[in-house]
Amino acid sequence: MLGEKHDLHHEFPELGEKIHALKVGNAHFARLFDEYHQVNREVVRIEEGVETTSDQYLEELKKRRLWLKDELYRMLRE
Repeated sequence: MLGEKHDLHHEFPELGEKIHALKVGNAHFARLFDEYHQVNREVVRIEEGVETTSDQYLEELKKRRLWLKDELYRMLRE
């Protein structure tokens, strides 16, 4: 949805310290974290009209963002 913040610190504010610890101590988490934010930035640019693309591509990006968030959350809860 337009205007919503989807960065992980807004999504999981109670896990801020764990996010930081995993970013510096787990290369796989750090890679997924970076990919999540890259995909999120692209979704935001499309939703704000900065970039144009097909609806199908935008939906694929949103699905990827959700998968990444789920995977990162799973790692945070371990």
